[in-house]
Amino acid sequence: MNADYHKLLKCYESFCTKISFQPKVAIILGSGLGDFADTIQIEAELSYSEIEGFPVSTVPGHAGRFVFGYVGDVPVVCMKGRVHYYEGYPIGDVVLPVRLMKLMGAEILFLTNASGGVNQGFLAGDLMLITDHIACFAPNPLIGSNIEELGTRFPDMSTVYQPALQEIIRQTAKELQIPLKEGVYLQLTGPSFESPAEIRMARLLGADAVGMSTAVEAIAANHAGMKICGISCVCNLAAGMTAQPLTHAEVQEAADKAAPLFTRLVAESVKRF
Repeated sequence: MNADYHKLLKCYESFCTKISFQPKVAIILGSGLGDFADTIQIEAELSYSEIEGFPVSTVPGHAGRFVFGYVGDVPVVCMKGRVHYYEGYPIGDVVLPVRLMKLMGAEILFLTNASGGVNQGFLAGDLMLITDHIACFAPNPLIGSNIEELGTRFPDMSTVYQPALQEIIRQTAKELQIPLKEGVYLQLTGPSFESPAEIRMARLLGADAVGMSTAVEAIAANHAGMKICGISCVCNLAAGMTAQPLTHAEVQEAADKAAPLFTRLVAESVKRF
């Protein structure tokens, strides 16, 4: 048996002994965006450390637990904090949470993150609908023997971020009068912020925002047959676009300011899924 799949099944068995809840939508909350979980009608919570073999988030601003409950009438599982490749975990562990939420029953994956703005028309605090991604700078989570139980060896990546879900988010933002940018997200490994030259490269490649997560999770979810959408909170302008040095504290502060609009947009969109 594939080692990653064996570990996934062990985590699922551990989960099943503690939680009896079947979500429809899985939501991953990025840095500084964890307060969204407080808006859920909570049925249960489970710390990552309580799941045997599950990787534990070590980043400030990532609480490290699953929250189960309802957004309106929609059953959801919400990750307060994700696992990043730069924390030293193998890429199979980084995407294990996505695969686990698929086994829990989730059909839709709503990805969120804090990012740096590469598009010169963006400002700190903007929300960006993710329409596509560039993931070739991070290890592909499908490398190695294929997990046939999850998906095909060569999954199509033509429409990773489902157009129908994008349209729901787009229309929801319009009705709520929440400004919403759109663009391509590029994942680099981190944990260092990008250099000005790397940001110029990202812009030449067609990226609008850059960060240290998300794309590999989308690849694993797409492989497993989940429907995917995503919103990126542009928490700072990337290196070289301003004279200001970049800090994680700045990212969290900008995410906190954007959180009320982010919370409304995600909650209302999920209700329409």
